[in-house]
Amino acid sequence: MSDKNKTVAICGLGYVGYPVSMLFADAGFNVIGVDILEERVKRLNAGENPIKGQEPGLDELVEKVIKNGNFRATADVKEYSKADYIIVAVQTPVAEENKKPTYENLKGALRDIGKYMSKGVTVIIESTIAPKTMEHIVKPLLEEESGMEVGKDFYLANCPERLMPGRLLENIRYYNRVVGGWNPESAKKVIELYKHVVQGELEETDCITAEIVKAGENTYRDVQIAFANEMALLCEAYGANAWRVRELINNCKKVTDTRPEALRQMHYPGAGVGGHCIPKDSWLLIHEVREIVNPKLIPTARYINDFMPVHMFELLESAIKEVGKDFKNLNILVLGYAYDANSDDDRNTPTLPLLEKLKENNIKYEVHDTFIKEYQGDLYSMLKDKDGIVLMTGHDEYKGLDLEKMFKVMRNKPLIIDGRNVFNKEESRSKGFVYKGVGNI
Repeated sequence: MSDKNKTVAICGLGYVGYPVSMLFADAGFNVIGVDILEERVKRLNAGENPIKGQEPGLDELVEKVIKNGNFRATADVKEYSKADYIIVAVQTPVAEENKKPTYENLKGALRDIGKYMSKGVTVIIESTIAPKTMEHIVKPLLEEESGMEVGKDFYLANCPERLMPGRLLENIRYYNRVVGGWNPESAKKVIELYKHVVQGELEETDCITAEIVKAGENTYRDVQIAFANEMALLCEAYGANAWRVRELINNCKKVTDTRPEALRQMHYPGAGVGGHCIPKDSWLLIHEVREIVNPKLIPTARYINDFMPVHMFELLESAIKEVGKDFKNLNILVLGYAYDANSDDDRNTPTLPLLEKLKENNIKYEVHDTFIKEYQGDLYSMLKDKDGIVLMTGHDEYKGLDLEKMFKVMRNKPLIIDGRNVFNKEESRSKGFVYKGVGNI
């Protein structure tokens, strides 16, 4: 594509859609960002970066794009009619009660796009979706609303995002991407477009394969993390340090053996798994065939990872009993509400189920988070007269805390419940704290 006069519309301006918008605008395309939240649209048009965590290069990119004038945000869905390409990046959650996908946001977006999209447009789904969603939901809705036929009147593909908070621009630019085209012409259209912002490989396949790949890669990580978490629970029972065990497992290699399959890569255990992707993508992967296959490993992994915030409360409960404190008079500071270190992303945060356990037991608490405005504050002031801390997120700020200063402002026999191995157990105990950490009590 030599003509950058093309217009790219981005549906959804969150953690995926916003950085994608900035990169296409920086590449010279005319970009229209469509979001249903009017207040967000106003802030974006004023040049505000909505992502507040540590995102290298994003603030600078936003400033550059706003100056060059290639991006504008709108809540008017009629603007889709001006687009040559429409990229859909909306949330695709699962229902809590039955773990089935709830596609209200996606369906609403598709209906709006179908009503107003022009003939010859290429529609690209970046949202993570269950296998068969392109066939059962995306294609029928677009054809029904538009009165057009895919492959004849418009092009359709899914190119699932591969993003992590803290590395949004890096991931978009350098990760390989899978392009699942409804037909080969659709895939080629998307590859030609994405070459302008993606330096990784753009690997062509069909829709069902791309859907399985994205849900599958996150499920693979979910299972790996569950193994690490169960190992941590085993190490606690044995009185061993899971972090040292992990180090030695991963060091099991022969110097002369360079085969990737010869490596051990045990993940980090922790206080829980959050974010928009991993807690739901395992359920998306198995959704269509769950009754046929009756999978065992994947649901079990989900159970283990969902249990970890509850286990954090168990560790707190154990520490309270050890020092003989009264539950009724406890005052706890929870460190971290975002699900990932140095991010403001709190979607499916494991901190929430921990807070629910604290509420159930009438334990007084405050929450601190470096990157979420609602929970910001001076840490040492917030630590004053607290009985303990429960560390849920490994923000860099917490790694620099002064244990002696903490001990002076906290109540007698203060507790540290460490969900991310931020504090050293021996040093914490030498300073007078009662320490219990995931995989190391």
